[in-house]
Amino acid sequence: MSNRKLIRTTLAEVKGKERIVPQPRERERSNNGSHRGPGGGDRDGGRDSGRENARAQQSSVQVRKRTPPPMETNAELFYYKKQIDAHTPMVIVLLDGEEIEGTIEWYDRGALKVNRKSAPNLLLLKRNVKYMFKAEDRVAEATE
Repeated sequence: MSNRKLIRTTLAEVKGKERIVPQPRERERSNNGSHRGPGGGDRDGGRDSGRENARAQQSSVQVRKRTPPPMETNAELFYYKKQIDAHTPMVIVLLDGEEIEGTIEWYDRGALKVNRKSAPNLLLLKRNVKYMFKAEDRVAEATE
């Protein structure tokens, strides 16, 4: 019978060893002076070893490609839907400065249908709309 010990590794130890990726070692330069220039420094002034270090750091860091933001956030659609469901009186200011007051009945990609109380209903092209706001906000500003 021999005095040898049987070494058993656990699964955790094996998995831990798999995750550790050894860094590539730089070749050690001999100290015989063949690579040294005057003044005891490297011939290239240390630039080459800096490049090697940068490459080693880049290889150890996993580069994730950034995904671009979505083209449509749908915030505009949610806003229209909320105002339509609540029948909120809106003021729509056109590019030429004209203000149209009414409720939005429906919308699509390029147009809004606005119902007005004292005037005919309108179909507005979105490209002609400068901005819009709730009519109650205008009344609040006028009283202040």
